[in-house]
Amino acid sequence: MKAFVSGATGFIGASIVRELLKDGHEVRALARPGANRKNITGLSLEIWEGDLLAPESLAAGVAGCDLLFHAAADYRLWTRDPAAMYAANVEGTRALLEAALKGGVRRVVYTSSVGTLGNPGDGTPGDESTPVTFADMVGDYKKSKFLAERVAEEFLGRGLPLVIVNPSTPIGGRDIKPTPTGKIIVDILNRKMPAYLDTGLNLIDVEACARGHILAAEKGRVGEKYILGAQNLTLREIFMLLEEISGAPAPKVRLPYTPILAAAYVNELLSRITGREPLIPLNGVLMARKFMFFDSSKAIRELGLPQTPVTEALAKAVEWFRANGYVKK
Repeated sequence: MKAFVSGATGFIGASIVRELLKDGHEVRALARPGANRKNITGLSLEIWEGDLLAPESLAAGVAGCDLLFHAAADYRLWTRDPAAMYAANVEGTRALLEAALKGGVRRVVYTSSVGTLGNPGDGTPGDESTPVTFADMVGDYKKSKFLAERVAEEFLGRGLPLVIVNPSTPIGGRDIKPTPTGKIIVDILNRKMPAYLDTGLNLIDVEACARGHILAAEKGRVGEKYILGAQNLTLREIFMLLEEISGAPAPKVRLPYTPILAAAYVNELLSRITGREPLIPLNGVLMARKFMFFDSSKAIRELGLPQTPVTEALAKAVEWFRANGYVKK
């Protein structure tokens, strides 16, 4: 089969590409002109130059493909231009799914986020059926992904054979930007994180996450959502694992929430004036109010989602960041 992959140069997308190639699929990878293609350099695939905001390039790119994996997204905790994020995540999704519908794609896997799902926040894991509304979304990234998921549901109503996957927090190699979570790992390795807030995340190996996408295409029920996650850990537990793996000391000081929130608001104001990314992202602090714990049992049961040990995924991330110049000697 031939698969079209958006976001192929990114963290999750590049892993999806590799898993597809392992399975013997042909891959057509969407890449914007001028995009960093390091993650897919040397792979046996077709690079399709286009843009989510250029519908004509998408229609031609999807033509002749059996599968579509829409993993592209503008993922940042802060942006000076929120409109660009909504354009990419919401309208870009609409344009690509329109091309898939008209092109007769046999199966679409849309990469959403656990950030669009309901979450009690008290350490009780959320799942695909936990109630949620737009008012629960913190920041433009989550809001834009929530709206994009509603767009995907619209296309289900129009007959597009689509499955939604909601990755938790992928970790591993080739986190090229890096993602906000990858940046935390890099800061730990560079001894730039002296303290932390009390919160928690669900982690998954990025390669297992990518395999979950392919399993969703093969076994997922059209119209269903599947959380792609593995282990729920507090931030302190993650840091202790990183210390054990890397030798870099884990932060020992747990900060009180209120003064950090106040500092984040000040940073946000300064960033709006200067245009520079804040040292303390306000949305990141607001998100830390909730323990982002999730239950992946549906994907494990219905798809056979791999549960690679988180320690292995963290070790791969540490090794990759060190080997690729992210860590100072």
